Amino acid sequence: MTSTQQASEFDRGIALAARAGEPGCYEGSLDPGWQIAGGINGGLLLATIGNALRDTFSAHEHPDPLAVSAFYLSASRPGAATVRTEVLRRGRSMSTGTASLLQVADGAEVERIRATATYGDLGGLPADVHSAPEAPNLPPPERCVPSDLAPEDFRSMASILDRLDLRLDPDCVGWALGEPSGRGMLQGWLRLADGREPDPLMLLLAVDALPPVTFDLGVMGWTPTLELTAYVRAVPAPGWLRVRISTSHFAGGFLEEDAEVWDSTGRLVAQSRQLARAALAR
Repeated sequence: MTSTQQASEFDRGIALAARAGEPGCYEGSLDPGWQIAGGINGGLLLATIGNALRDTFSAHEHPDPLAVSAFYLSASRPGAATVRTEVLRRGRSMSTGTASLLQVADGAEVERIRATATYGDLGGLPADVHSAPEAPNLPPPERCVPSDLAPEDFRSMASILDRLDLRLDPDCVGWALGEPSGRGMLQGWLRLADGREPDPLMLLLAVDALPPVTFDLGVMGWTPTLELTAYVRAVPAPGWLRVRISTSHFAGGFLEEDAEVWDSTGRLVAQSRQLARAALAR
């Protein structure tokens, strides 16, 4: 089982094949091109699990993630991986199931992520919008700061940046110059570098694709995710995504990071909240 847009690095990155004779079991390989600081990006892993669940529920006409909540149990590494899914409930408009991503380490199978998700059909939802936050008013992409201008020591630890076309708001990049704003907020434009258009699975990547929001607070270490819950609200229109992440409570080494994603029409298409632990730079 693979995605339809096979020319894209993203689709190759989340591709899985059903294991013969084992319903709900899928095999794939985690590409080192999606690493951050030695581990695979959490959003790419969420999309990989999402791909397995999409296949699990596709026969019931529930192809799209509505809500996915994942606990990150151990760091995922490049190489072979197995995803196992289990259906908890099949309904008329929604189905719910679980998924686990596992890898073999030191000769034993280790669970990396465990998720619970509800799937439905986003295309069948009513088009009405009663309330929604406005998309951030960003300078056009050509006037924002591309990720290929990030400090070399940062880029060397984040091969994922080569797969993304990320343009940060100039007001949010003071941290790269040793002058963080202290607001705890980053925002910018996002699309895949190879031109692959966004879809519901790509939104699971988008909510965890920006640099850690702690950078804007002057804390430059990585922030491993402990738990992440993503809501996909609509099928995104083609074109750039606008993404904003923020935190309001960073204490005791832990923080929440909220993400909001708007499509090219200005519609809010995804939200997430994660609990992360700050790993201070050494």
